[in-house]
Amino acid sequence: MLKLIAAVSATLIAGSAFAGASCTKHPKNEWLPEDQAQARIVEMGYKIKKFKVDGNCYEIYGWNKDGKKAEVYFDTKDLSIVKAEIGK
Repeated sequence: MLKLIAAVSATLIAGSAFAGASCTKHPKNEWLPEDQAQARIVEMGYKIKKFKVDGNCYEIYGWNKDGKKAEVYFDTKDLSIVKAEIGK
């Protein structure tokens, strides 16, 4: 039983490390259009491999200006970074 509890706890802790970001919910008519968002993200120095909407966030997978792998969540209205995971 103790092993089961430990396994479940480890799974929950590991799962929380991969959780998405909590972006502010804006009305859709206030969102920056996706094509404009992508262009501005590229201007910030990111190279986008994949761009998607994740809940109330824009999310990219790609590389930052230093060439490191990046998974970044942006606010859909002002493109502020809500969460970023940058590779080493």
